[in-house]
Amino acid sequence: MANRSYGSREGLTVRPSASSSSNEISLQIDPINADLDGHILGLRGQVHKLRGVAQEIQSEAKYQNDFMSQLQMTLTKAQAGVMNNMRRMNKSIIQNGSNHLVHVVLFALGCFFLVYLVSKFSRR
Repeated sequence: MANRSYGSREGLTVRPSASSSSNEISLQIDPINADLDGHILGLRGQVHKLRGVAQEIQSEAKYQNDFMSQLQMTLTKAQAGVMNNMRRMNKSIIQNGSNHLVHVVLFALGCFFLVYLVSKFSRR
């Protein structure tokens, strides 16, 4: 592997590794030229920011999960209500259908009786 310089800040330099075939990167910190306390404080601040972001993501995920659970419960209740109404409508249709059939049969019998009476009196 070629010797590249990974020292992005003052005080960090690449130290040649013992085996040239390794993919490991070794860094040597020069405490004289580096402001390690400043870097540590910067990293600590970034860690706190990342922790805050992670907590926000966690709370948003919990909120979304609760919302989805409530939505699923609402849909289940709505489905049960629709099924109950379908059963009621089917019963009503069956009852009204049979009542309708009774009315048609009575109307037909009335028409036959009327035709019978008309034919009976028309012969006289």
